[in-house]
Amino acid sequence: MPGSSVRGDCPKIMIASPKSRPVPLEGKAMSSNYRGYVHQLSIKRWNWLALGCVQLALGCGFNAAIDGPAAGNPSGTCPIPAEAQAVDTSRPDHIVGTGTPDSCTGDAVVSAVAAGGVITFNCGPDPVTIKLSRTATVTNSSPRVVLDGGSKVALSGDGKVRILSLNTCDPTQNWPSSYCQDQTGPELTVQNLTFVDGNTNGQDLNGGGAILASGGRLKVSRSRFFRNMNYDGDWMGGGGAVRALHQSGGQPVYIVTSTFGGQEGLGNRALSGGALSGVEVPFVVVNSLFTDNQAVAYPMVGAGGAIYDLHAPALSLCGVQMTDNSSTGAGGAIWFVGETAQSVLGIDSSTLRNNHDAMPGGQYPGVMAMGTVVPQASTIQ
Repeated sequence: MPGSSVRGDCPKIMIASPKSRPVPLEGKAMSSNYRGYVHQLSIKRWNWLALGCVQLALGCGFNAAIDGPAAGNPSGTCPIPAEAQAVDTSRPDHIVGTGTPDSCTGDAVVSAVAAGGVITFNCGPDPVTIKLSRTATVTNSSPRVVLDGGSKVALSGDGKVRILSLNTCDPTQNWPSSYCQDQTGPELTVQNLTFVDGNTNGQDLNGGGAILASGGRLKVSRSRFFRNMNYDGDWMGGGGAVRALHQSGGQPVYIVTSTFGGQEGLGNRALSGGALSGVEVPFVVVNSLFTDNQAVAYPMVGAGGAIYDLHAPALSLCGVQMTDNSSTGAGGAIWFVGETAQSVLGIDSSTLRNNHDAMPGGQYPGVMAMGTVVPQASTIQ
């Protein structure tokens, strides 16, 4: 039933796979290393997909509202900027549900997002997973949309659709300004939510398996992203979980106290930017966790196992833990191309460890940056 919790009585299913993060063998030519590494990552990718398909076929699967690590890096202690703080949702404009899981349907979510304003959920006392059969779309007529799941709601694309979209250049909508990518709204905030099994494949080439934010403003707070994917388009697309482009006035996208993957089997996948992908977007990532995300653009070259940011004025990490992410190209953790040579990738009070790529050669392990890298009080190895 839409809105009901996904069954938790699934049998444990083991699918043979290679070691978690294969590293190219030393002493071989780069070409053969690359082929072997990509082959092993490709096997792992399809094993990961196969496991999800088996669970769906059994009618059980993964209850994202219950299972998985909590939102955020438990070791992150960086101060949260005032603009990045969670929104007060004590007086919602719309409430999805009337107190039972069955009342919390995907259609109700789609309708609430289209209406705009502050949206909360009343699905009963227990965590629920709400499956969407179509993408919830923010309209240009909404100055602000806030979704607050109260840490009990997971939104699922059911492996078929992107979950949430904000596209100010959507040709089917009115454009309040002549330059559609640089209008002041809508502002989209998601907080206290889990996004699981979002999938853009076969829909469009914009990327963002869970969330696409093209234009307007996006803020993510205290949320989790599990098993979202984007494999359509070329290697410059991507964003298994989140894809952000051309935010209003070049303002930052805040990612605060959130988890992307967090443990093996829950990571997000894309051609580039396994978790986050941006164009001309200064991401500010605070107290967040990235684990098991992959950029897998086989037979092309993926980039940025966790984060891919192109032509960005800056990328800032503070209190971030980024481990066991991987790429079939460069930047097992981060691939950053600054707007200029002076664009700064700041890494403060963070840990980047055991992130692997098939084409190493960046300034730091797992980091490929064309700009200025400024680490402070951080471990990168």
